[in-house]
Amino acid sequence: MTDRTRKRIESDCVFCGIVRGALPSTTIAETERTVAFMDINPVTAGHALVVPRSHATDLLDVESEDLAACVELAREVARRAKDRLGADGINLLNCTGEAAWQSVFHFHIHVIPRYADDPGKDAIGLPWRTLATTPEETARIGELLS
Repeated sequence: MTDRTRKRIESDCVFCGIVRGALPSTTIAETERTVAFMDINPVTAGHALVVPRSHATDLLDVESEDLAACVELAREVARRAKDRLGADGINLLNCTGEAAWQSVFHFHIHVIPRYADDPGKDAIGLPWRTLATTPEETARIGELLS
C-alpha cells in the first residue's frame, strides 16, 4: 500500500476493513490499486465486487487512476467468470448514491455473471422499466448533458 492509499482509508468503512485485512473476505484478485472479492449477498453464482484500495465514496469521488484500475480488474474477473464458471454473460454495475441503491459508501463495481435459463444460479432481474419519451425530449436532455 502506498502512502497516498494509506491516507484514504476510513476506519468505519467495511470495504476499507476488507482492503486492510481487518475484516474477512474471499479475495479472488488484487493489484497495487484494487482488490476483488466475493459478494457476501450474491445475486448470481460468482457475483464479485471490485474496489479501489484507496477510499472513495462513489463514482464521482474516485480518482481516475483508481477507476481505470477497477475497470481493468473487473474485466479480468468477468473473463474468469465466463471461462471458469461458464457464465453466458456478465453485468457490470455501479450504484452512486442512495437513490441508485448504493448501500456501502466506498466506490465499487459489481461483477455479476449471468446464466441463461438457470434460476438456480441467477436470481437477478432488471429493476427498471423504460420511460415514455419523444425524440425531442431525448434531444433536449442530450443537449443538457453535452
